[in-house]
Amino acid sequence: MMRLMRYLKGYEKEATLAPLFKMLEAFFDLLVPLVVADIINNGISSGNLIYCVTRVLMMILLAAVGLASSVTAQYFAAKSSVGFATKLRQDTFDHIQKLSYKELDQIGSGTLITRLTSDINQVQSGLNMALRLLLRSPFIVFGSMIMSFTIDYNCALVFVAAVPALAVVVFGITFAVIPLFKKVQAKLDEVTEHTRENLNGVRVIRAFCKEDEEINEFDDKNNALTKINEFTSGISSLMNPLTYVMINIATIYLIKEGALRVSLGSIQQGDVVALYNYMAQMIVELIKMASLSVTINKGLACAARVANVLDEKSSIKFADRDAETTEIGTVEFDKVYFSYSKDGDPALENISFKAEKGDVIGIIGGTGSGKSSLVNLISRFYDVDSGVVKLDGVDVKSYTEATLRERIGVVPQKAVLFAGTVRDNMKWGNENATDEEIWDALKIAQADGVVEGKENKLDHQIEQNGRNLSGGQKQRLTIARALVKKPEFLILDDSASALDFATDAALRHALRGISGSTTIFIVSQRTSSIMEADQILVLDDGKLVGKGTHAELLKNSHVYQEIYYSQFPEQRKENARSEVAQA
Repeated sequence: MMRLMRYLKGYEKEATLAPLFKMLEAFFDLLVPLVVADIINNGISSGNLIYCVTRVLMMILLAAVGLASSVTAQYFAAKSSVGFATKLRQDTFDHIQKLSYKELDQIGSGTLITRLTSDINQVQSGLNMALRLLLRSPFIVFGSMIMSFTIDYNCALVFVAAVPALAVVVFGITFAVIPLFKKVQAKLDEVTEHTRENLNGVRVIRAFCKEDEEINEFDDKNNALTKINEFTSGISSLMNPLTYVMINIATIYLIKEGALRVSLGSIQQGDVVALYNYMAQMIVELIKMASLSVTINKGLACAARVANVLDEKSSIKFADRDAETTEIGTVEFDKVYFSYSKDGDPALENISFKAEKGDVIGIIGGTGSGKSSLVNLISRFYDVDSGVVKLDGVDVKSYTEATLRERIGVVPQKAVLFAGTVRDNMKWGNENATDEEIWDALKIAQADGVVEGKENKLDHQIEQNGRNLSGGQKQRLTIARALVKKPEFLILDDSASALDFATDAALRHALRGISGSTTIFIVSQRTSSIMEADQILVLDDGKLVGKGTHAELLKNSHVYQEIYYSQFPEQRKENARSEVAQA
């Protein structure tokens, strides 16, 4: 929690005034039993009604001042805790945006969502409670003990014995549940991640009739969360009955001792009432401390989890300024090796090729062959394990992040659109783009017909993740979004898979019109999408097993032949007949 205290900067005054006003309220609360004792000893015993009324008015004044102090403390505590959580949530979100794909893969989106929501809310609640009660409750407890000494020494010894015993129970249970709360939040991460996966893949789950299996798996994770919660809550719940038993034993002994002292004439009846009131205040505050310890422990556990995310550093460090380039528009891989984890198998092995400016590079291979991994290295979403990826003849590590993102346009496998108008989504590529430039990009991406068919054209409202669009429409709009920025390097990562053959052919023809100034990489499962490429890279299990034009690969690459003939079986028969005729 101390690592996060910097987020209270700007709220130092509120964070200081909140406990001070709570202490002021507690001070007035400690005076009330003395006034009650005074009323009994000097007002009721003598039948002096006027004296009783004046002391009652004094109690009302103390209550009013205490209430004002409490409300003020609550205001300052709420203001500082909400401000703290707002700054922490924003900084955590900003930090997540800076993490590389590697860290995001390792942490998991479900965990990050929990950190930004549940964890930070728990930290906010813990801080709010701490500012209001962390000093007030001990102040009341020890203040009651001190005030009891001003009444009677022998009776005050009951407080001296009760306070340490109660402290052992409260703090013992507190330290026992801290690690358990961390386990609770870890189980919550699993439930959140499973829920997110199910919501994202609900159509696949239903298509394969896996609802029952997913429900059972969710039940298992949810039951595990329930059990650890019940166990943790069970230990936490021991605090109230144990403190109640101990405090009531102390109260019984106090009343017994007070009655004896009254009989002996050492103290008056009002003093016994005052001592009982102080014991009652201790009971209330210890109950608050029990609840406070649970809330603060949850907050501390969650604060540690949030701090761990903030401590996570991106494995990718960008240059402060761009290196001088030796070429223009080229991309080169030189003996590149890459794996997603240190202990994992290589995703790419010994990859070497060069693309000249304006080339169209096709990348094909089976599922899991490393196609997406390869293009992700160009935009430096990941770093190579060894070898060099060059852009314009210079290692991509020698460029600033802004330069790489500005020069490279990426259309990922999964088409993602955001809630807003078509124009808003297109301007993600270039916030200064004119409507004319947007329409040009839409035309190249074969998406102009989609937008023209909408009533509001560019002002048509797209729902979250493009729910009101078909798969092909979303893909075309994401391609257009990348084209709006007019990138020097365009990467299409299997981004036309939902398009029909006619639209795909029209898109490739339109892209040929910009290929003179833009180096284009097309990742595809279809050989028809990359047949006209200047150079085709054939990947198999992370290795580059073929490189050349379509005609060259049909002669020299067994892997490419298998892919091509599986999609065009009639060509295999025709080629076989040609070979027989020649023979």
